[in-house]
Amino acid sequence: MALKFASNLSFMFTEVPSIIDRYQLAKQAGFKAVESGFPFGFSVEQVATAKQAANVDQVLLNVFTGDVTKGELGFAAIPGEEENFKRSIEKTIEYAKALDCKMIHVMSGKAETPTAANDLAYEQNLLYAIEQCRKEDIVVVIEPINKYSVPNYYMNNFQKGLDLVKKVNNAHFKLLLDIFHLQHCCGNITRCVQEFLPYVGHIQIAQVPDRHEPDTPGEIDYKYILSLLETTGYTGYIGLEYRPKSLTVEGLNWVKRYGYTL
Repeated sequence: MALKFASNLSFMFTEVPSIIDRYQLAKQAGFKAVESGFPFGFSVEQVATAKQAANVDQVLLNVFTGDVTKGELGFAAIPGEEENFKRSIEKTIEYAKALDCKMIHVMSGKAETPTAANDLAYEQNLLYAIEQCRKEDIVVVIEPINKYSVPNYYMNNFQKGLDLVKKVNNAHFKLLLDIFHLQHCCGNITRCVQEFLPYVGHIQIAQVPDRHEPDTPGEIDYKYILSLLETTGYTGYIGLEYRPKSLTVEGLNWVKRYGYTL
């Protein structure tokens, strides 16, 4: 079974500053699909035009997170921010529909000392997001992010994320499994992949600890991991959410060397 790869436009092709210009670069490099963070500063029309001109699929879009210059990383787990959260979902759905994107990553926000109030807000806000996205046949995914990359991020625990996905038990709610974060948080990648995969909507990869290409020096044997994903029957896209060590296109040599194609 052939694996499918999507370029993360927020991490790759940063040789050009504008995220909408990266759609064409991804296409030229051979990608058929992309994912990205929210395209701050660009209208729905601008982003949709860039995506359509490049003739690639958008498989994942991060939620509008608020003012990133103030450190805002979403509102889902922040009590008192329910209205901002609802507006962020409405805004992201608008962009997702224009991009024909069927998956939205809802970010939790930061909570230095999480309490039961954070847990309640998170679950209730996600239920709202899931219902709104279900109407458009869009899947909501949540991603546990390790404490080293993003200190104080609320959703930083894979077991907690998995338990919530199981509890809600909705076809439009899945786990985003980023192997980079999984290694930081849990290790034991083989068993985790086997346990989590039935609840996973999307997978991302990057080497640990420097978040470069999968074949750069680091803790993870990605030739094995990608083979594992094949044998366990994963059929979705694998997002390349890594920072190229040098030029993006040069760094893509690993794909062919590992026996895959874009």
